[in-house]
Amino acid sequence: MRLTKEELAELEDSIAATEDLGAKVREVFERNSGGEGTFDVSWEVESAVDALEVFATRWSIEILATLYIAGERRFNELRRLLVGISSRTLSDKLTSLREAGLVERAVVEGPPVKVTYRLSGHGGRAGRLLGPLVGYMRMNNGSVTGPE
Repeated sequence: MRLTKEELAELEDSIAATEDLGAKVREVFERNSGGEGTFDVSWEVESAVDALEVFATRWSIEILATLYIAGERRFNELRRLLVGISSRTLSDKLTSLREAGLVERAVVEGPPVKVTYRLSGHGGRAGRLLGPLVGYMRMNNGSVTGPE
């Protein structure tokens, strides 16, 4: 993807602003993660792993990204969009994402009964927070570039 000079600068500014906000969040955690004058590195590492664990499992990020980009979908629509996923795996992952509060299951009584899946408010917010990271990684790996 090739962006204009202005668009690329806008992305870089947004990423820099996100980095600054991330540093402020981390400062708050650092001030409060240990006792008097101590800093508990293991607490912060464990917290980061716990917080990001749901995104690291196979198919979870693909499901969340699909719902973030494509919006609310029925089960079979999701399965078709997620090439290579089995029905069983999709069902299991949707259940775990619901339990994590990232996905909502909506049932509309029929006939026929219509079940759809969408990001919860929490899932949508997580997607927006991950957006700058995705942009940075795409710029870093060369899939987003500026004018020649």
